[in-house]
Amino acid sequence: MSDIPRRTASRTAKLAGIPLGVAGRAAAGFGRRLTGGDRDEISAQLAAKSAEQLFAVLGELKGGAMKFGQALSVFEAAVPDEYAEPYREALTKLQTAAPPMPMADVDHMLTQQFGRSWRSRFTEFDEIPAASASIGQVHRAVWKRDGREVAVKVQYPGAEEALRSDLRQLGRMSRILQPLVPGMEIKPLVNELRERMEEELDYRDEAGYQREFAAFFADDPDVKVPRVVGSAPKAVITEWVEARRLSSVIRDGTREERDHAGERLARFHYSAPDRTHLLHADPHPGNFGILDDGRLLVLDFGAVARMPDGMPPELVAMTKYALEGRGADLMTLMRSAGFVRDGARIDQEQILGYLAPFTEPLENDEFHFSRRWIQSQAERVGDLRSPEAAIGRSLNLPPRFLLVHRVTMGTLGILCQLDARVRLREIVEHWQPEMFEGPAAS
Repeated sequence: MSDIPRRTASRTAKLAGIPLGVAGRAAAGFGRRLTGGDRDEISAQLAAKSAEQLFAVLGELKGGAMKFGQALSVFEAAVPDEYAEPYREALTKLQTAAPPMPMADVDHMLTQQFGRSWRSRFTEFDEIPAASASIGQVHRAVWKRDGREVAVKVQYPGAEEALRSDLRQLGRMSRILQPLVPGMEIKPLVNELRERMEEELDYRDEAGYQREFAAFFADDPDVKVPRVVGSAPKAVITEWVEARRLSSVIRDGTREERDHAGERLARFHYSAPDRTHLLHADPHPGNFGILDDGRLLVLDFGAVARMPDGMPPELVAMTKYALEGRGADLMTLMRSAGFVRDGARIDQEQILGYLAPFTEPLENDEFHFSRRWIQSQAERVGDLRSPEAAIGRSLNLPPRFLLVHRVTMGTLGILCQLDARVRLREIVEHWQPEMFEGPAAS
């Protein structure tokens, strides 16, 4: 493969093949059941083949298709086990692996970014990529100036066109793709990925954000952000840091390792907006690892949001009111901030009941984040027959809160994948003490 497959018609055909393939296998499975085949065995085989196709297509296309798959991978913990198991491994693969770009294209891209003598910057350059992701791949090298190991991230040729094409097509296909991910809304996710697309294509922006994060966390005992060595529009060079991938801890970590990783991840997510006035907005396990000294390694700063006021005060106050059972104050704030649709007939007791399970992790000193817990929340608000779903349809998520909501839910999804026990109340209380102290202003 010389680059990302760029022709729109070709990419569209491959993406369209996912739901068509699922539908075709479902029809074939129905026929096999009519002839006496075992229902559970046939369903398991069909799901496994659908998962295999999902990974193959999204991984091969890279671009927006793979980024969509990476976003889905965070939320697989919320999908009921009978659907999720076959997809779990396939989606996890999308966090760190994709078919690699040939060295000829790597050389072409680095020549464009750093000139014909780009190799002179390194004493060693491994031509086999160490990782391949949605819009670029990483090579391990040795920086000539000081002899340190570095990671060289190179953008795929055609990444911009592929991102645009994929996200347009995925938006059109959202209703067809929805059955692949029960309990999660596809269209808003695709829309949000599209809005943030431009920021991820210029690696100079990513390098700038990473420099800021690295400066803030330079001496932090819990978090490690690799320093930036050099950057260009389509390439960035950073320190090489060895760590155990979070996906490995999710797969086979001990109880102690899971709890430790969960605590470090929660601490990073809830502290960054107030410490750095920035939000790392690409939470999936492929972007995190655990160092030998226990620190959380944070990678990939292509998606970052500036938060000049830290965590949005409206969200902090809403959580405070829900924790304290202050329904009248909660309703007033939610209506003024645009969280309740115009004309919606909903009372404060319904709102408190709807939000109560989401505040549960903050009501105790320690909370066990599990797949069962997040699945129960998805089932509760996703079942169209339930009263909670009717309440949910009366609510609205204002655009200015969409990103922080997705990132927070993504982080909680990873905690559930880890099956971690976390003292979340202690962490949040440290960084948003106003949530637990004194009266909040509406």
